[in-house]
Amino acid sequence: MAEQKSQSRGQAIRKLVERTIQRNINGVAYFVSSDPPVGLTPKDVVHKRGTLSLFHYKPQTDEIYRTPILIVAPTTNRSYCLDMMPGVSFVEYFVRAGYDVYLMDWQPPQPEEKTLDLADYSQRFIAECIDIIRRISGEDEVSLMGYCMGGVLASIYTASYDAQHVRNLICFTTPVDFNEMDMFNKITDKRHFDVDRLVDNVGNIPPSFVLSGFESLEPAGKAASRLQLWEKMWDSQFVETFRKYDRWANDMLPLAGEYFRDTVKDLMWDNKLMDGTLVLDGRSADLATIKVPFFHAVAEHDSIIRRPASAPLINKVSSKDKTEIVLKGGHVSIVAGGNAVKRLWPVLDDWLSERSV
Repeated sequence: MAEQKSQSRGQAIRKLVERTIQRNINGVAYFVSSDPPVGLTPKDVVHKRGTLSLFHYKPQTDEIYRTPILIVAPTTNRSYCLDMMPGVSFVEYFVRAGYDVYLMDWQPPQPEEKTLDLADYSQRFIAECIDIIRRISGEDEVSLMGYCMGGVLASIYTASYDAQHVRNLICFTTPVDFNEMDMFNKITDKRHFDVDRLVDNVGNIPPSFVLSGFESLEPAGKAASRLQLWEKMWDSQFVETFRKYDRWANDMLPLAGEYFRDTVKDLMWDNKLMDGTLVLDGRSADLATIKVPFFHAVAEHDSIIRRPASAPLINKVSSKDKTEIVLKGGHVSIVAGGNAVKRLWPVLDDWLSERSV
């Protein structure tokens, strides 16, 4: 018995030493190596105009579903969250499942693009991309899909154009009641936040302003993630994955000035999307007019789009064919990573495959 205890202690010490060595090796690599590659699923850029690029992912199956997918990425973050790395890439999963996938990718708006407004992002850009997809694919309709603020833009387009050329609408963690946006409401409170002065003097809103808003939602989140990183620094796979998601979380985009002004005034202050009173360029964006098949996925522990902000959406749309699922996880893990592979993607694939032929 004493010998077994001695062997067990010896194994534990060796394990500790090996992990300490590996932790130091990975720690050095973490700080001196370049950013890990992301967005590796093969694709072509089929359209580009300033801040907008339209990606078309190369098919990887002999047969593909008739209805193409158009993904609207969030305007605050890089789109590679949806194509982080092989094996846990949302885009790769659906390309390999036989879908014809397109994605609207955002680049930092240039100073001359400060006049781009909410109508540009939610109406003109999406309409432009749908026209290009129709021409390339030969199909008249797309499944329009949006993540976070991309879901807001996709919903506004579908409502504004009476679902023109939209066969299905899919949203992930999409807010509709902006009075429930918690810390964002405090930051943009009209009693002390002069959005006109900010936009008029700064133009495009710098990413540091956007990042500070997200970090204020979880003040201890960054410290906790760094502690977790140190504890698992010995695990090379964990470190590689952490670096990619950490890169994405801090890789914020500036926002076009007028787009930011419209978002604050029309959505944050006046809550027009919730009230059904949003009008952009003379087009009403009342969500009650949406009648196409609708799918909404939300995260139970989402600290960015909390449940009270997203909960009303399913009842706002008038679709008879509509589904909402609430999954464990956070704002990112619901669409990216190992949990998404098991929880969301197969469910969405089953739902979408029946509505894409």
